[in-house]
Amino acid sequence: MRIGILSAGGDCPGINATIRGVGKSALTHFGMEVIGIRSGFSGLLENDYLPLDDDALSGLLSLGGTILGTSREKPFKSQEGVPNEKPRIIAENYRNLGLDCLVCIGGNGTQKTAYKLSQLGLNVIGIPKTIDNDVWGTDITFGFYTAVDIATEAIDRLHSTASSHKRVMIIELMGHKAGWITLYAGMAGGADVILIPELGYNLKKVNQAILHRVEKGKSYSIVAVCEGLDINDKRIEYETGIETRKTTLGYVQRGGSPSAFDRNLATRLGGHATELIVDGQFNRMVCVHDDKITSVPLSEVAGKARLVTPDHDLIVQGKRMGISFGIE
Repeated sequence: MRIGILSAGGDCPGINATIRGVGKSALTHFGMEVIGIRSGFSGLLENDYLPLDDDALSGLLSLGGTILGTSREKPFKSQEGVPNEKPRIIAENYRNLGLDCLVCIGGNGTQKTAYKLSQLGLNVIGIPKTIDNDVWGTDITFGFYTAVDIATEAIDRLHSTASSHKRVMIIELMGHKAGWITLYAGMAGGADVILIPELGYNLKKVNQAILHRVEKGKSYSIVAVCEGLDINDKRIEYETGIETRKTTLGYVQRGGSPSAFDRNLATRLGGHATELIVDGQFNRMVCVHDDKITSVPLSEVAGKARLVTPDHDLIVQGKRMGISFGIE
């Protein structure tokens, strides 16, 4: 069999470990031929690829980024009045390359595109990737815990500055519409206020929580906020009378070497992808359910997102401990 691998969307710790997991299993155990598609779906449009042999797959386990490169090309997105030939070109190039299956490593958008390609008759396997942890159908995505580790360390470091200067320190973390990183890092880093898009927030409640800490003799506060929310640090300073500073952690959360957990998760997911290919179980996304590696149909994943629910145990326990989520 001949399989292709691509990575699409934002970079993420563990992509290279996943490429290695798929490639080495395919080459060493199943005797497949493996090619890497460069720059995501753009590479399929432009026939830009390279053979992935054992040498090419060596040294990838701890390497950040992606050796295949990535892009945010959305081949099914069309402009009004302009014929979209991209899906046809991709399907044609897939067949000209003699591929038996295409492995798509990526987040929600990538899995949606993978499903649409499967509707064109291509054999596709999806592997969920995002630090945001918001891909529907899996309990966890690789890259998430690495990002949480980085964000937690940043919060740890803000404590000393906040304490020394008696400030409110706001740290903005990645996540768009999903508050997983902010919730997990906020709890692990001992944030006093945690604000996530799924819950929303009331600024008066945030200020009350900060002032309540002052009343108890705690002269500083750490506020962890998801980038999907807009919080005004100047208003907090004006309404509480406490000097307030904001730090945006940004792309640091997506870069660098994956954690040990994410390396092993990426390896497990990649290995299972090759099993699905050998068994002829195409058009599925590998996933984690109850710490077991399994798969779900791409048709169930496309167009959905996995978000934090208000009854999540970290939120429940956080409230019991006096942490404010900005809503009560």
